[in-house]
Amino acid sequence: MSDITLAPRRRPLWRLFIAPVLLLAAAVAWSAFWFYAASQVDVQADAWRAREAKSGRVYDCAKRSVAGYPFRLEIRCDGASVSLISQTAGAEAPITAKLGEILVVAQIYDPKLVIAEFKAPATISDRGTAPLVVNWSKGRSSVVGLPGVPQRASIVFDDPAIDRVNGATQTALALAKHTEIHSRLADGSPSDHPVVEAVLQIAQGSIQELHPLLAEPFNADVRMMLSGLKDLSPKPWPQRFREAQAAGGHVEIVQSRIQQGDLLAVAVGTLGLNAQGRIDGELQMTVAGIEKVIPALGIEKMLDEGVPQATLDRVAPGVKTQDINNLFGALDRAIPGLGKVVKQNANVGVAAGINSLGSEAVLEGKKARAFPLRFVDGAVYLGPLRVAQIPPLF
Repeated sequence: MSDITLAPRRRPLWRLFIAPVLLLAAAVAWSAFWFYAASQVDVQADAWRAREAKSGRVYDCAKRSVAGYPFRLEIRCDGASVSLISQTAGAEAPITAKLGEILVVAQIYDPKLVIAEFKAPATISDRGTAPLVVNWSKGRSSVVGLPGVPQRASIVFDDPAIDRVNGATQTALALAKHTEIHSRLADGSPSDHPVVEAVLQIAQGSIQELHPLLAEPFNADVRMMLSGLKDLSPKPWPQRFREAQAAGGHVEIVQSRIQQGDLLAVAVGTLGLNAQGRIDGELQMTVAGIEKVIPALGIEKMLDEGVPQATLDRVAPGVKTQDINNLFGALDRAIPGLGKVVKQNANVGVAAGINSLGSEAVLEGKKARAFPLRFVDGAVYLGPLRVAQIPPLF
């Protein structure tokens, strides 16, 4: 009996090339998709710029490049600038901001999420005023929903600082250790009465040349809801504010907390606009350490040096400077030195007056006072005292 040996059956060699060919085809298809997406950057950017121009925001980029192959789109803009036209009430000339470089990154598989990084400094100029220079150590933002109407947006700056430049002189105006602004669509839709939620957070912020109180470092955390908008289509802010006022829209301060040293304040309430574009409304405030604020108001110094009529018009409409001077003169004639004593104790009287406005309260374990902060036709009142005037928004 003889043995029969069968030759091994050969497998077709073409099967060995299936995986490499499929991989190569996928790579070619992905590359074609990436280069097509990259080619659409200019198209989408021009469409977005056209929409923003309708809102009075004109963007420009001196040099634009696209990189990031194979999984990202990295759009770099050198010589970025924006001109803001008709963004504030009574604006006659555009405000121009120039930025050295912006890097925008989007994942190719999730193009609606855009992350951007900004390179400092930025220069903001307005005709007739000294330019502002804005610096930061790190600036970044994220937007969800582009190229259409954003559904959510955030912008974060580390160590932001704003300086006014006048020739060779540079004056600090504002600075902070950290600043964040977040916004999202809370209700409705971008095209039908949207409700927008916004959050502002400031760490170790200070504002110079406005009031001594604001020059000391403070922390702020504010959350608000904006309603009454018709839609989120491109339009200038004054027009948007006018539509919101006509629709009975308002800003609800859902939560706010400000701390400055021993001073701690929280507030909630609702603010709206009247037909003249001025703010009306009321905030219910609870403040701990308010007695620390009174000396910083500078009332004693103001009385000692003489009260300017412009100041009286702001804090006590209808009272004349001469009336104040005559009062202190009469006190000194009746009892020498009495006028000076009254001036020196003005802070005590103001503190007592503020304490009489509201009620006792406890805030985070500290004794506090609860009282209303009223906004009437743009004027801000702490009890009967007018402390600020806000210009119209349209």
